[in-house]
Amino acid sequence: MLLVERGLCPSRQQAQRLIQAGEVQVNHAVIDKPGTAVAEDAEIQVKEKSPYVSRGGEKLAKALAEFPVTVAGRVALDGGISTGGFTDCLLQAGASRVYGIDVGYGQVAWELRQNNRVILRERTNLRHLSPDDLYSATDPRPDLGVMDVSFISLTKVLPAFWALLVPPREVVLLVKPQFEVGRDRIGKKGVVRDSKDHAAALASVLDAAMTLGWSYRGVTWSPLVGPAGNIEYLLWLDQPMTPMTTTAPSSTPDSAPVPGGLEGHASLDPDFLQIALQARKALG
Repeated sequence: MLLVERGLCPSRQQAQRLIQAGEVQVNHAVIDKPGTAVAEDAEIQVKEKSPYVSRGGEKLAKALAEFPVTVAGRVALDGGISTGGFTDCLLQAGASRVYGIDVGYGQVAWELRQNNRVILRERTNLRHLSPDDLYSATDPRPDLGVMDVSFISLTKVLPAFWALLVPPREVVLLVKPQFEVGRDRIGKKGVVRDSKDHAAALASVLDAAMTLGWSYRGVTWSPLVGPAGNIEYLLWLDQPMTPMTTTAPSSTPDSAPVPGGLEGHASLDPDFLQIALQARKALG
């Protein structure tokens, strides 16, 4: 593969991921299919190198910049580690240990595989993972979680994620509307374009999370769109230390938007539709 031969990528796997993410241009045109025939003398450009092992880290970094989430010294759980962008972001922010779970194999960046702060479990379905499967009696348990999964709704994975964490169960979830809405709401190339569907996706994930015991803290949009151009969102939740009645954000434009975090959880009602509209305007 030319990307590897020219030293633009360290491995074929990473080259494939960059291509699928639309990060590679050949003769100034974006290509998004690995294996596309390219002339050996073609001009190839890769977008500016990310400070993380993958650009997924930049998504989480935006959430950590906008939300007052403390990472330093904490044990974390990364559901759907993939290349390891979220995990790398957590490590650079000072996490003492990160458990990385992925159903695939061989995707995690080599430098993370060699990091003794990373406990990696590949070929593992997060949805069916129990604490006894992951931790020994003496292992420190994570109270901070991040999750980026594909081809499955977060609502199906959240129960296992809850069980794998300990209070305050603070989490940042990457919400991908294309995996949360019905197939009839997905357009060409798998893109969900209607902001109302984005709002409904966020509300659905939050509703499932609240049923388990999480409370809403904030939401922002990812600074990067998905491979096909889908807008994604970062949803911040935690488990209240004392029981409270939490009002779910609305998916209709009846209330004023509340960007970022919520103080007191239940006292404000952010408007997911307005947030989705803001995201579309910001990302074009």
